[in-house]
Amino acid sequence: MQNLKIATAQFENRSGDKAYNLSVIEKLAQQAAAAGADAIAFHECSVTGYTFARYLSKEQMLELAERIPDGASVARLTEIARRYDIVVLAGLFEKDENDDLFKAYVCVDKNGLVAKYRKLHPFINPHLTPGDGYCVFELKGWKCGILICYDNNVIENVRATTLLGAQVIFMPHVTMCTPSTRPGAGFVDPALWANREADPTSLRLEFDGLKGRAWLMKWLPARAYDNGVYVVFSNPIGMDDDQLKNGCSMLLDPFGDVLAECRTWEDSFVMATFMPEKLTQAGGYRYLKARRPDLYRDILGQEHRPEQKVVWLEDQGKE
Repeated sequence: MQNLKIATAQFENRSGDKAYNLSVIEKLAQQAAAAGADAIAFHECSVTGYTFARYLSKEQMLELAERIPDGASVARLTEIARRYDIVVLAGLFEKDENDDLFKAYVCVDKNGLVAKYRKLHPFINPHLTPGDGYCVFELKGWKCGILICYDNNVIENVRATTLLGAQVIFMPHVTMCTPSTRPGAGFVDPALWANREADPTSLRLEFDGLKGRAWLMKWLPARAYDNGVYVVFSNPIGMDDDQLKNGCSMLLDPFGDVLAECRTWEDSFVMATFMPEKLTQAGGYRYLKARRPDLYRDILGQEHRPEQKVVWLEDQGKE
């Protein structure tokens, strides 16, 4: 297995403006390919925009969503992959032949669709249907998985994807800077973004504090470390509808160490080299081998009714 060069990107998407978002995806894919990347990953719903979907009716969602792989956006992503000889991963809303709606993330290469994943825990719009399975696929000899945003907060999903063989897990998000019951959480004032050139310090304090990066670093490195996998985290920067997002797109190795991270406020990407030897050197590899599923097989598989609460969605109508 050869080294793998992966890029993760961040940009300020425009709500519902697929043409613009795809143009940025193409620009960054071209730059990443020129820098030698084998693949570049973009955030959740990077093609369509995300947060604005909380206000859309089912009819509006169906108009926004596309069939996969037959839709125009996947065709455009494939064209980008072919033109620059780079694998591209990006997110969009999907509709199927029954007009069921999903939060999807795709991987395409120059020949077309390589993999499609549907978010297991969607919540931004009540008309979305949860996905019903995991996704593991091959990328240049490496086994890769996908888990979207909230899916990664349920630790069983990350472990299951690893047990299915994933050595790299792509984790596209639109996250941070929203209210929660945890101390320090909350929205970041969009005025700070508008004033970022005059006062970068105040914005950076919000972005890097418990509303943003400090929260992310409580759990994201642990997902990589505990499972002994490489993690590709992608997140938007700037305004997503009326909410401000702080980027921090990053690449982590199986030791849970950050290999590279986007730290500007511009549309940008970073790249790192994934080395196969780290997969077996990391503690997570040994811990997986030391497991005793006979002790907890029935515990983990016992009956449970899923319950998912998102505080900022519940409170939005009260303000």
